[in-house]
Parts: sequence; structure tokens; C-alpha cells
Amino acid sequence: MAHPKGSTGPGIRPRPLSPHLSIWKWSPAMAVSILHRVSGNGMAVAGLGVLLWFVGAIASGPAAYATFAGVMGSPIGIIVLIGISWAFFNHLMSGIRHLVLDVGAGFEVDRNNRWATISILLGIVLTVLFWAIILFAK
Repeated sequence: MAHPKGSTGPGIRPRPLSPHLSIWKWSPAMAVSILHRVSGNGMAVAGLGVLLWFVGAIASGPAAYATFAGVMGSPIGIIVLIGISWAFFNHLMSGIRHLVLDVGAGFEVDRNNRWATISILLGIVLTVLFWAIILFAK
């Protein structure tokens, strides 16, 4: 007879339960890890969708490209493009951080959290600089 999860019976030890997120203390290293996954998936989904639409619009002619340019030049389109560029820069900075960790450096908790915070901030700063150049360098 099967016993419910975590129950005890003759000769059955309680199964360990996974810790719930509420017992973990959030840290910058955890946040950068989650953002790395989010930004990678964002580029894969939204970035690929916009890229395929762009290539398809170019291949389809001037009218299709004008539609693409009109949508991407609208406020919603610019928000999407800013999101994709943030995903790129965030993923890049996090990837560089992971490269440093892969060579065995920066595992000390304070240093790891400091570089995690810097990686998140650099992703934001690079996105702002990128869009400042695009919008104001005309």
C-alpha cells in the first residue's frame, strides 16, 4: 500500500521536501540568474519573431516593409525593440559574468553579489546608451 508523500509507516522514512522559495534569502546572484533565463527566452521568442517579420517584410517588397517600419516605429513597437535590446545587453553582461565564474573566479559571496548587481546595472546602462544614440544622433 502506498503512503502519501511525506507520511510515515512501518519501515518508511519521510521523504525530504524541496525548500519553498519563501525560506530562501534573495540575492543579486539569484536575480541575475533568473534575469539571464528571462532575457534569453525573450530574445528567442520576441527577438526571433521581430527578425523573421523584418526579413519577410524585406523579401515581400516596399509595402510590407512600410507596414513593418510603421509598427516598429510606433510607441508599442519601440517598447518591444527596447525590451529586445535590454534582453540582449542583460544577457551579454550576465554571460560575461558566467564566463568569469567558469574560469573559477568570483565565487566569494560578496564579490559574486557585487558583480551580479553590476551586471544587471550595466545591462540597463548599455540599453539606455544604445537608445540615446539611436534617438538623438540624427
